Formats: sequence, C-alpha cells, structure tokens
Amino acid sequence: MKTKQLLLLITVVFTLFSFAQEKKNLVIPNENLITENIPEISKDLATQVKKYSESRGASLVAIHPTLEEIIITTRFGATNQLHKVSQPMGSRKQFTFFDEPMGNGQYEPTKGEYLIYSKDVGGNEFGQLFKLDLKTLQSTMLTDGGRSQNGGAIWKKDGSGFYFSSTKRNGGDRDIYFMNPNDAKNTKLILEVKGGGWGINDISEDGKSLLISEYISANESFIWMLDTQTGKLTEVTNRKDKNIVQSGASFSVNKNEIWFVTDRENEFQRLATMNLETKKITYHTSSIPWDVDDYTLSEDKTKLAFITNEGGLNKMYIMDGATKKYNEVNVPIGLISGTSFTKNGKSLFFTQSTADSSSDVYQLNLNDKKIIRWTESELGEMQKEDMSKPKFIEWKSFDKMTISGFYYPAAAKFTGKRPVLISIHGGPEGQSTASFLGSNNYYTNEMGIAIIYPNVRGSSGFGKTYIAKDNGFLREDSVKDIGALLDWIALQPDLDKDRIMIMGGSYGGYMTLATAFHYADRIKCSVDVVGISNFNTFLKNTEEYRRDLRRVEYGDERIPEMAAFLEKISPLNNTEKIKKPMFIIQGTNDPRVPVTEATQMRDKLKAQGNIVWYLEAKDEGHGFRKKPNVDFQRLAVIKFMETYLIN
Repeated sequence: MKTKQLLLLITVVFTLFSFAQEKKNLVIPNENLITENIPEISKDLATQVKKYSESRGASLVAIHPTLEEIIITTRFGATNQLHKVSQPMGSRKQFTFFDEPMGNGQYEPTKGEYLIYSKDVGGNEFGQLFKLDLKTLQSTMLTDGGRSQNGGAIWKKDGSGFYFSSTKRNGGDRDIYFMNPNDAKNTKLILEVKGGGWGINDISEDGKSLLISEYISANESFIWMLDTQTGKLTEVTNRKDKNIVQSGASFSVNKNEIWFVTDRENEFQRLATMNLETKKITYHTSSIPWDVDDYTLSEDKTKLAFITNEGGLNKMYIMDGATKKYNEVNVPIGLISGTSFTKNGKSLFFTQSTADSSSDVYQLNLNDKKIIRWTESELGEMQKEDMSKPKFIEWKSFDKMTISGFYYPAAAKFTGKRPVLISIHGGPEGQSTASFLGSNNYYTNEMGIAIIYPNVRGSSGFGKTYIAKDNGFLREDSVKDIGALLDWIALQPDLDKDRIMIMGGSYGGYMTLATAFHYADRIKCSVDVVGISNFNTFLKNTEEYRRDLRRVEYGDERIPEMAAFLEKISPLNNTEKIKKPMFIIQGTNDPRVPVTEATQMRDKLKAQGNIVWYLEAKDEGHGFRKKPNVDFQRLAVIKFMETYLIN
C-alpha cells in the first residue's frame, strides 16, 4: 500500500475512532423520542443532574380489608408501580411490573384476595379495568380494550361486584355499568347519560342506591340518586341551580341524610349535610374561610376526616359524625392527600409531602393521636440544604386584583440579580401549591435560577369568584396577570428582569405561548409543554368525552362570536409577534391537547425563521411519566436554559 493511501486510511480510522469516543460521551435519546434542533447533551451534564433526579415518592393506594397491610404506588424502575407494605417502614413487595405507570387499585372488599385497577397504554388515557390475582400476580383485562375510558369503581359491600363508569357506548357519554369481575362478560349497563362528567360517589349499605355526581365545570356540579334495581335517576340537588358546586356525596349514618361539599351561599366550598326529605342543608365548616378539598368517612360512618386547602397548604381535621365537632390534626406543614380509614375505624392512613421531602404514607392512631410513618422515600443524593423553600408572594394586576404565588429563591451562594423561571400550572383551574421541588432544585441550587409559580385568576383555592374570572371572553385577563408579575419582578432587587423564562404545561402551555407574543420584549425564552396553540382546533380535536366540559370553560366555538374571539387570541395566529426562542414538548398520544396543537405551532414558527426546539415522545400522552423520557426532557430544558436564559 502506498504511503499516501496508508496515511489516508489512518486518518479515516482515527476520525471514526474519535467520533465513536465523542458519541460515548453524549446522552442519546431513546427510540421513543423525536427531537428537532436540540443540540448534543453531554453525559457530564447528566452526571451533574443525577444528584437531583433520583428522588421518588410513595402514595397510598388501598388498605387491605382484613390484614394490617397497604398498597402503595412508588417507582423503582422507569415507572410507578403497585407495591405491598405489611408493616411500618417494612420492605416493599412489588405487585405490578408494567411499562405503563400505575397509580390506582382497589382490594376486593371482603377477603382482599385480588385487586381491581385501571391502566392505559402510552398515556392515551383510555384506561381499561383489570383483575390482579395477588397469589399469581397475573392480570386479566375485564373491559373492552378499545378507545374507552373505564374507572371509578364502587364495590357492593358483599364483594359480589362493583359499579363503574365507562365511555364505551359512544366514546363521549360516561354511562354507569355493573360488573362481577368473575363474570365480566355479563357486565350490565345500568344507566345511560348525556355528557362526559358523570361519576359514582357512594353506594348504600344495601346496595340499592348510588349517589351520582354530574360535573359541568369547575363552577357547577350536581348530585343525583340512582336506584340500582329500577335504573331510575332522581335529582338530589336542583338541576336548575347555576354556578354552584355540589360534589363528593356520601351516605350518612343517619337515614335520609347525605354528606357533600358545596360552595352554595358561600365563596368557599364547605362540608355540609342534606336531609333528603326536606332538602335542608346544614353547613359544618363555616368557620374555616378556605375550601374543603376532600373528606372521607369511616366504615361505620361515625367519624370523618377532611382536608382544607389554605392558601396552597393543606390542613387535616377529624370530625365526630354525631356532634359535628372537629379538631385539627398536628402534622408537619405541607400537602396531604389520599386519606382513608382502616375498616375497624381505629386509624387513618394518608399521604403527605413537605417542601423538603417527597410524598410518603403515614398512619394516624385515632386513640392516642400518634402518627406512624409507613414509608420513607429516597431523595437520591439531595440534602435538606440543597432544597429551596417556598415564600408566599402577592402582586396587583391591571385591575387591582391581588394575585399570589410561590417564590423559590436561588441558593444564597449566588450573588447578583438572579434569572427567573415563571412556571404556570394547567387546568386552568389548577393551583400551584407550596410543594416539594424535587429535581427542580437543580435550577435553584446549581444554576442560580429563582422560580415563581403564579396562581393567576382562574386558579382554584381562592374562592368561586376568583376561579370564574378567566372564563370565556375574559381569557386574556389571566395573561395580563403574568404581565403584572413581570412588573413585580422588575422591582425586586434580587431578580433580573432581563432574564426571564416562561414555562407551562397544558393550559399553562397556552399561557406560555400567549405570554411569548404579548410580552415578547420582556422575556428571554419559553418552554411550552403540551400547550393549546389554537382554541378552535383544540376544541375540534380533543377527545369527545371532554369537549363539552372544556367548552364551558373556554367558550363554545360553535357560536360565531366566540369562535372569532378564540381565533383572535390563539397564539397560532399571533406567531409574528413571537421573537424569542421557543422549546415545544409534546406526547404523541395526548387525548386532551392533541399532538397537532404542538406540530402546527412548531411548523409555523419554523417557517417564519424562529428558533424552535422540539421534543415529542411516542409512548407518552398529556405530559411525560416514564423516567427515561422525563430525564431526557429535563436535560434538554436545562440545555435550553443554559443557552438562552443564562447566557
């Protein structure tokens, strides 16, 4: 071989070797991820972030009806799965091993020999019901396996079967069915309804009556009684009532009485009872000027636990069912969910997280009021001092309305004015709470970025007037609340008004896109996660079972005046005003905000010459839930922030 050819061969081999070595040092997206314009991400960055990305949480799923053991959901692999815990701080025995995340399950109520759970595929939210044999760990599908939603099971007390809701009849209406899981082929349709907002709340002791809820919007819902033998549906609350929440109905220990939660005659949702014969309503939590978010009754219905949402923090109370007197439970300040009494009524299980701890499961002994910890979830390598703590903040909007949120400052080791991430919740009736930051502590502790989670008008937790302030033609008033937040940031000595990034998911994604064109000169960049880019195309393409529910909130696009307004305010029709870099993130199988909302926005921005990064997961829906996808999304967002926010 000639010297020249040999040198050329050596050069080619060396180049290929160098390229291979370089690739070894890069994070490679998995086969389910579609990426566009995202630059190479080094494994060094992944190593730095790993300290913050390995935390996990545990949440209560079910309590065994006869044994001292519980089912929790937690993650040891790529997704949350069901695990059994048989004693406080005991080992966790995994029951399910699916690629898809698991978050629900119910024991058969008499012996607890099997579980009923629902699971979808790839985040499509078409949950199917399954029976899990706890001896063999084998699952059997009980429902049709098609494009239907199935869930909300309420067992008969004798364990002979359960009632559940399903959209299988036509994909849009959520009917009520009865199933014996040992004879699923003979499942019976009990009630046909119109609309996707129906669900089962409770069943009577004799199994002859169901309390049914009808959800219209975050501002309006009703309660019905269903005779399971005749199929007759009777109004409990008045269907002519408008803009009143009446939900969460349960049968009382007293005959002809129910418990429920309502904002009738009040700004906030109170715990109440109703006499079914006289329709007289008695309110029991009027002294608490906040929403009752949830409650649960003991098996014998003599005790009740309820949770209030007090400015983005939760408190828990125990009430005597007879006297209606209640006392607050002394638990650490944080967020509480999933309360459930043991069958004997002697204790209460619940899930709690704080600003510096992930969610875990606890047991409250009702006799001595002692709290026993059942799980302790690992936080990876994060230490308490690595975690930012939330501060409650308020500012005035354009119309003098007070808007609030939570501010997580950058670590004290950073000096000078800090860049800001504004992270907007979805819903739109969601609420940002004083929650555990988890992996987002990397932003505050390693990147020196301050984070603000605003609760713009339309958020829940601040009264029914506030939650309705963004409906229909008022939609852009909530965007102006972000404009007012930008004004507030400009006045803070420790924040940099010239380095602000907007990020949000779902409706928060719309808010992100809207802020990007309304306040283009006041932000540096934006990250839109499963966001609405055009309300008219969104309402046309969202799944049928939720379309009418969303029309109540956003406006009915079949009305010409509303369609014209929605077209005018939609970010897709205002892309010429967007000047700063945009990162769009989407799940292919999203049934709520279809993938077309992301692709049409991406394509139009690209055609205009804008900087657009794009990430899509073929095995995800309304947000990423599988750890490999979540990890890559996090790294890509950090790279985006380094490129366009920090630098």
